[in-house]
Amino acid sequence: MTQPENGTTEPENAAVRTAADLEETRTSYGDTSTPLARAIEAELRARERMNFRDPLPRPSKTRVMVVANQKGGVGKTTSTVNLAVALAQGGQRVLVVDLDPQGNASTALSVDHRRGTNSSYDVLVDGMPLSEAVQEHADIPGLFIVPATIDLAGAEIELVSVVARESRLKKALAAYELIGTGSEDRLDYVLIDCPPSLGLLTLNALVAGVEMLIPIQAEYYALEGLGQLIETVEMVKAHLNSDLSISTILITMYDSRTNLAAGVADEVREHFKEQVLRTTIPRSVRVSEAPSYGQSVITYDPGSPGALSYSEAAREMAIKGGQL
Repeated sequence: MTQPENGTTEPENAAVRTAADLEETRTSYGDTSTPLARAIEAELRARERMNFRDPLPRPSKTRVMVVANQKGGVGKTTSTVNLAVALAQGGQRVLVVDLDPQGNASTALSVDHRRGTNSSYDVLVDGMPLSEAVQEHADIPGLFIVPATIDLAGAEIELVSVVARESRLKKALAAYELIGTGSEDRLDYVLIDCPPSLGLLTLNALVAGVEMLIPIQAEYYALEGLGQLIETVEMVKAHLNSDLSISTILITMYDSRTNLAAGVADEVREHFKEQVLRTTIPRSVRVSEAPSYGQSVITYDPGSPGALSYSEAAREMAIKGGQL
């Protein structure tokens, strides 16, 4: 045990804790400051941690995570991109599979996704090996992307007549040699970015995934439709993929100044409990600006609240993953 300056004791593994952990420790000793003050303190602690860049713990096997929510505008693609970059900067090997025909994740990661580029469309519809569609990020070691092209917009129709149409992505991932528990150069994470719908593209992701990450906007309407998504997940588990589980809930666009945001967060935590990350993603202009420069907010403005929050969310997700 170690003795910090305030005289309280901290466990010896404090080095692997997140800013949210440290904030929780403080509140357990009678801190009655406002949510805004606590959010600022968590940001300062995260900023301190940035100077050390200690690596994240690698999972024992590749974590295949589906990032989905049928409601648009909840920060799904933004979360996929920024968590992927944060994990890669933490020493993880990460593959982003863009299944959204809009290709926003591909744009934000600045990879070629013009028509004719090997993409997720070719993997799903034509059966192209995943290795032929993977691109390595030019500036971030350990980050790989399967882009989405405009052709993916017609994939829903083309897949209707294909045999085993709902398991095309699962088959492609299973055949990829860098996914599993083997060599040191294996992938640590596969993050699948889904379109804002519950069609065949999202179904392919749910059948291929083992874990599900749901970004939830800290607003009342974001809770509507969540029940439908959970019902879909339960149907997939019952009939197509019994291994799928909702492992991570990320609260996005959180405004600590409002009672509504705090109320939504409390309701989500009451229902999902330990699945909800303690780190929340604040509303941030920088987060919105970054994709227009072909960057994540973590590379666009590393010291911004949005970048710090996504880095902490990735750290919490990685540490939590080691306990699954």
